[in-house]
Amino acid sequence: MARFEKSPELKAKISVLPDTPGVYTYYDKDGNVIYIGKAVNLKRRVSSYFTKQHDSLRTNLLVRAIADLSYIVVPTEQDALNLENSMIKEYKPRYNVLLKDDKSYPWIAVTNEPYPRVFLTRHRVKDGSRYYGPYTNTGVARVVLDLIRELYPVRTCRHPITQDFIQKGKGRLCLQYHIKKCKGCCVGKISEAEYGGYIDKIKQILRGETQELMRYLRDEMAQLASELRFEEAQEQKERYKLLENYQSKSVIVSQTIDEIDVFGLEDDDRDVYVNYMHVRHGAVVRSVTLRYKRRLEETQAEIISYAMQEIKETMGDVEYDEVIVPVVPEEGWAGVSFIVPQRGDKAKLLEVSQRNARQRKIDDLKQMEKLDPEQHTERLMERMKADFRLSEQPRHIECFDNSNIQGTNPVASCVVFRDGKPSKKDYRNFNIKTVEGPDDFASMKEVLTRRYTRMLAEAPDDLPQLIVVDGGKGQLSAAVEALDEIGLRGTIAVVGIAKRLEEIYFPGDSIPLYIDKQSETLRVVQHLRDEAHRFGIIHHRNRRSKGQVVSELDGIKGIGEKTATALIRHFKSVKRIRDAAESEIAELIGPAKAKLLKAALANEK
Repeated sequence: MARFEKSPELKAKISVLPDTPGVYTYYDKDGNVIYIGKAVNLKRRVSSYFTKQHDSLRTNLLVRAIADLSYIVVPTEQDALNLENSMIKEYKPRYNVLLKDDKSYPWIAVTNEPYPRVFLTRHRVKDGSRYYGPYTNTGVARVVLDLIRELYPVRTCRHPITQDFIQKGKGRLCLQYHIKKCKGCCVGKISEAEYGGYIDKIKQILRGETQELMRYLRDEMAQLASELRFEEAQEQKERYKLLENYQSKSVIVSQTIDEIDVFGLEDDDRDVYVNYMHVRHGAVVRSVTLRYKRRLEETQAEIISYAMQEIKETMGDVEYDEVIVPVVPEEGWAGVSFIVPQRGDKAKLLEVSQRNARQRKIDDLKQMEKLDPEQHTERLMERMKADFRLSEQPRHIECFDNSNIQGTNPVASCVVFRDGKPSKKDYRNFNIKTVEGPDDFASMKEVLTRRYTRMLAEAPDDLPQLIVVDGGKGQLSAAVEALDEIGLRGTIAVVGIAKRLEEIYFPGDSIPLYIDKQSETLRVVQHLRDEAHRFGIIHHRNRRSKGQVVSELDGIKGIGEKTATALIRHFKSVKRIRDAAESEIAELIGPAKAKLLKAALANEK
């Protein structure tokens, strides 16, 4: 392995590094912070950067740029994790993993006042108020807030209501009181204790403890009804129905799990999406997805660790105990029990979280496609180049499909995609000419031979980078033979798609490639195959229909396919041709053919 040359000063610093937990900082020759990392053992971790050639080009570039280093020793691994996280946010080094979600999500705040307010905010203030969330979807947060205000008459005004405020008569009843959305706390019409009871129930809803609250409302409703207080019982019933409707829309994932945290991950090489869910009483009561951009070769375990720390710092009230993860994160989480489930309810929970992370990636890709289509196309082409093991981007792809029914009217279709999208003006249909019977392999060879022999003669600069044939190893072998015979075998890459879309066959390889079902590459392949099949079926149907219409004219000496088609287009049916005058037919196809046709039809009759 090659070693990187270090200055004497850097060597001296590395040689005296302690074997303790800590955080290290790398600087470039201009004194800029370029990387911050944590370590269980500072000396071992820092030395490893300089004792080998790394697989990642970016890591090698980092090591070459290191001109100096410093470090901070901390008592525990958890302290190292905390310090690393805060320092990365402070310095934003170019080689560190980058958290892409710097926006603030909305929270529902319950203020610390004698008559607390409940409202939506993006700013958390350390004034004793409680904050619930964050909500990644503002619409969901507003629905929850509307539910709370339907259930309980909490105030919406901003007055600092205290007993002194009430006694001095500073408040006055507003519209909210008259429409029964507030109890008039500004003038003392409701006590602090009674109002506090509403707030306690609201906090239950915000914590996701709806089952206990529903049970309370149901018991209260029954008690009021037994006391013949029907109007009050009806009010409780309406609250119960509202809460029941809200609960039915929440994500119930397990009735056996009481409380647990879940981290799901979707890895997309450069970008990694981490979804966090908090589950209480079997329902997802909190969910947020973070997006990280890889700077070096950070492992999934490292990124999970970053995300756990980020969630803990952002939400404030998170205390990890039992955590479901796809991979166990790095050291530094003493007292936390990590579970990598394989089956059962916890595996289902992990799948829900992974699905949320995956959906966020899909949404970002769609947004990227709208805002920057060129960047999206470049990314897609690079992904397809890697998946199909190509030497260049497949900007021009052609897909072939055979179509016949019980060997009749065999045809083939060729669809063309440019930059991952259909180019319909370039689509072509082929009638099979040299193959007798339903022989898909020979038909595929004939069509590719005709297609690319002509392209070499007419447009040699427009050859595709990739050919996709619909079929397994047999069709692929036929395509390879055709390319070999016309001298394009090493020029154009070719693959076969088996009946199951995720199976991709390469020439000379009996083991298929299975593309990730969620990948963009597979979506393009599916689109290609669907288009080729659709286009081929339409052509086959038209040809078969035409064959059935002109079949009565077939076999008449001197009347070919073009003449028969012209007659049908003009007269619409064979009956009308039979009834037409010979002179009328002669105007269309000439007197000689008209005479032959009338004689033949008369004999047939």
